[in-house]
Amino acid sequence: MGKEIERKFLVKGDSWRGLVEGKRYRQGYLSTVKERTVRVRTAGDKGYLTVKGISVGATRSEYEYEIPLADANEMLDRLCERPLVEKTRYRIPQGDVAWEVDEFEGDNLGLITAEVELKDEHQSVVPPEWIGQEVTGDPKYFNANLVARPFSKW
Repeated sequence: MGKEIERKFLVKGDSWRGLVEGKRYRQGYLSTVKERTVRVRTAGDKGYLTVKGISVGATRSEYEYEIPLADANEMLDRLCERPLVEKTRYRIPQGDVAWEVDEFEGDNLGLITAEVELKDEHQSVVPPEWIGQEVTGDPKYFNANLVARPFSKW
């Protein structure tokens, strides 16, 4: 069974900018019920289909499969709920982890979050100085919820 263990934070300041180049992401949801989400995503020149279970703490089931880019784009354009979640992701290595900073666009413009994937829920991490408040357990920051309630409407 695939598992994802991650913590999510708000980003403060701009000192993270310029550390790495970002990659454009475009994603949409075929299902956003809390028990399971089904996401279609393009990341650069690759397409993915991902199924995620409900979060328990910082852990949830996750199954991700690469799919043809043309299929991903067609599903995003024709089948996914609106609005799509569009963002640029910056993967910033630090020690034995990598921080993924998401700078959102479109209806979520102005929102910047950072996630760190962990080996287990008790793994200790030292956050960089640009990491702000932890929002791991706050559902309004789940990407799937940014479709129904975009940051611009908070």
